[in-house]
Amino acid sequence: MHRDSKVAKRYAKSLMDFAQEQNSLEAVAADMELIAATIDGSRELELLLKSPIIKLDKKVAIMNQIFGGKIGSISQSFLGIIARKGRESLIEEMAVAFVNLYKASQGIVTAEITTAIPLDDKGREKAKALIAQISDKVELIEKINEDIIGGFIIRVGDKQYDESVSSRLSAMKREFSKNPHIAEL
Repeated sequence: MHRDSKVAKRYAKSLMDFAQEQNSLEAVAADMELIAATIDGSRELELLLKSPIIKLDKKVAIMNQIFGGKIGSISQSFLGIIARKGRESLIEEMAVAFVNLYKASQGIVTAEITTAIPLDDKGREKAKALIAQISDKVELIEKINEDIIGGFIIRVGDKQYDESVSSRLSAMKREFSKNPHIAEL
């Protein structure tokens, strides 16, 4: 994690408090998701924001060009404040911290499911039903990894439920390697 994560969390908490006072929590959360996704999806933007060579007014102009009209006034003001404080390199981290705080405040659990092939609607519903035992509000992130061969891996927070074929094969291999009656290959 970034060395200044405490700073990012502090700014995110302040923004969350302000957004709640202004009855704009959902709108700001949507803005922060957009900002985080945009920076995460653009290596050039990330490098620009972290560059000590590029002048602040140029960074602000580029951010206004990218996000102007797409985010609300609270989020736009927040970006301006962050830039003036010289913390623009942490904008993505602050946005992610805000989204995490927002989800926690709303009781939304993010679950990541990894499968070898894309889930169909039936599989997606089964996964949500399994995760619903933990929380009523579930955000499901689907990932594809052909290396797991089949089955699935569900990760919720720091817990992982691994029902992949690859992990079962690894377990069988470990079990067979312990058997003294089977000659090693």
